Amino acid sequence: MNHSANEPRLATGISRLCADPSLLPSAAVGVRRGLFTNFTGTMPDLTRNVDALRASGISLTALFSPEHGLWGSAQAGDSEPGGTDEYTGLPVYDTYRRDGEALDALLREAGISELLIDLQDCGVRYYTYIWSLFDVMISAARLQIPVVVLDRPNPLGAVPADGPGLLPEYASFIGRASIPVIHSMTIAELARRFNEIEIPERAGQPVELHVITMENWMRGTPVAQSVLPWVSPSLNLPTPTSAHVYAGTCLFEGTNASEGRGTTHPFEMIGAGWVDSRYVHELRERALPGVLFRELYFVPTFSKWRSERVRGVQLHVVDPEAFNPLRTGITMLRVMAELYPSDFQFIPPNAGGSRYFIDLLWGSDVLRTHLSEDEATLLELSPKPRQPTTDIRLYD
Repeated sequence: MNHSANEPRLATGISRLCADPSLLPSAAVGVRRGLFTNFTGTMPDLTRNVDALRASGISLTALFSPEHGLWGSAQAGDSEPGGTDEYTGLPVYDTYRRDGEALDALLREAGISELLIDLQDCGVRYYTYIWSLFDVMISAARLQIPVVVLDRPNPLGAVPADGPGLLPEYASFIGRASIPVIHSMTIAELARRFNEIEIPERAGQPVELHVITMENWMRGTPVAQSVLPWVSPSLNLPTPTSAHVYAGTCLFEGTNASEGRGTTHPFEMIGAGWVDSRYVHELRERALPGVLFRELYFVPTFSKWRSERVRGVQLHVVDPEAFNPLRTGITMLRVMAELYPSDFQFIPPNAGGSRYFIDLLWGSDVLRTHLSEDEATLLELSPKPRQPTTDIRLYD
């Protein structure tokens, strides 16, 4: 994104705080501050927020990290072990797969009296960083630890909120609360929403929440320009395009087709060993707005269809404003199910489990049981997102 000399530059919450430490709610000596962050917590020059805070005179006591770990080396469903940050000597606590009493105990062990949160979300309900935020807010509310959220752009902020909410019985770590699949909120706006509705219900009281907003960010900023420089929020979202299509093609995680994990274009490549030329031709016939489909073969190096040659398509987003990621993903699922009824499957629940993974992604069983219906009908049959009673928006 090129900036003219007179164009105001984006200032994230962390940038504003480092420039003006008085934005913190408490400047008292002896505040034991923790920082919940990871490799996405960068400054405009791509140095770490941890070091920038300390250089600004803001002391830290401990670091906390979510899925993928502080440095981002862990694949989906994993994290890095806790330890010590080699640059600062600060203890690092791994919060992944910890909630409830286990997370309470971790915060107590760290001995913090205030928690800063600086993470880059990707704008989709399936993504776990916002649920780490959610869980930490619940624990902080129970322990009466103030939380300060340092806001960052939602790269899908220009995409209107879309998709169903979820039913309580389908809640999981890819959806703890009933928000739309594409939620269109920043991480600080989500925190405000959670603190109005779910945190009091689950912790008995809201958390003492403070927000340090961004400057010069608008919700309509295009995906490719919203977060620059782009830092991959995980190993499988390497580009702005992969983050854009993820809202729709992540649904293939609940099927026996490959969603492109184990390739250089995860979530942009979809295929399976039994796909043939009909798939690309039928998708092209649908004339979905803003996207073109290229036929290809690929060999995933891990995950589904590992080391096998599969056939499928790659999505090429040619008009980001016209492209609808969720509707595109639903159509791709429907076409695959129609063309290959004896091969295409939704992955059944794990042994001892009762929920299909596709149902956890969607928030109910409606997509799985009514896939042949059009998008409008699917959404009408699906649970509606829960709405706050106050305006939680921070930006136009």
